[in-house]
Amino acid sequence: MATTRNTPDPPKPRPTLETEYLLTPPLDQVSMVREGLPWAAYHGVIADLGMTDQMAAGVLHIPLRTLTRRKGGRLDPQESERVLRLVRLRAKAEDVLGTPEKALQWLGAPNRALAGATPLSLLDTDIGTQAAEAVLVRIEYGVFS
Repeated sequence: MATTRNTPDPPKPRPTLETEYLLTPPLDQVSMVREGLPWAAYHGVIADLGMTDQMAAGVLHIPLRTLTRRKGGRLDPQESERVLRLVRLRAKAEDVLGTPEKALQWLGAPNRALAGATPLSLLDTDIGTQAAEAVLVRIEYGVFS
């Protein structure tokens, strides 16, 4: 009789942009932002998160028509920075919470430590993103917030 072992599934690989971004030195990240991310990289991140362009437009505060015009080209630096904020926050949430599913749920849920805002709703500013990251650090270290 064969025995089956309950082994955890291997971790899901991160999207290419996320892997590239997380391994890139900060000054090279500045270059990535200044050049503008290719639309395909943006689309890969959004698809991996299970978002539509309409949802992404709301979260990233980029008009849907602008995203449509960028198709096949590059995002501008401000738009690129917002996408990379999303990548950074998603990666941190997954690292702290353990699974992509838990990370996505946390990103979209109202959070008391963020005055009831969802972490995704704060991505339009760096300060908001830092506030969400600070909550994750507190979770990581078991600090009550």
